[in-house]
Amino acid sequence: MRDRYFEDWAVGERLETASVVLTEEQIVAFAREFDPQPFHVDPDAAGASMFGRLIASGWHTTAVTMRLLVDSGLFGVRGAVGLGVDGLRWTKPVYPGDTLSVVAEVLEKRATPDKPSGVLHVRMTTRNQRGEDVMTQTAAILALRREFAQP
Repeated sequence: MRDRYFEDWAVGERLETASVVLTEEQIVAFAREFDPQPFHVDPDAAGASMFGRLIASGWHTTAVTMRLLVDSGLFGVRGAVGLGVDGLRWTKPVYPGDTLSVVAEVLEKRATPDKPSGVLHVRMTTRNQRGEDVMTQTAAILALRREFAQP
């Protein structure tokens, strides 16, 4: 993985991540810790829910999205600082066995004069194995400018 600075980003740039399969065990373990609603932790209760079966927590989908983005090298070795997320939407349930991947697209890039960083707006779309969007969000990201980087 290489360093990635504000100047390295281009508006319209797209990145597609690798994919990951979510297992029932992972879904239940995450939910027990962070979102212990019955349709996330109990397959029998989930069967009687509006979903008809176990689903991943939206927060689990969000965490998996972040991991896929970091592993892809999108933020480079130094990382990037998230300033916030707009329009976070979980548009379809994620089920055990679903394969998730992320497409990230730079929508806007704004330099901050005399500051060591610039702001990027990146649309992130998480998709399942059928190409269906399961989560969308637009993140504001603070990225280091090259001239301010320490060796």
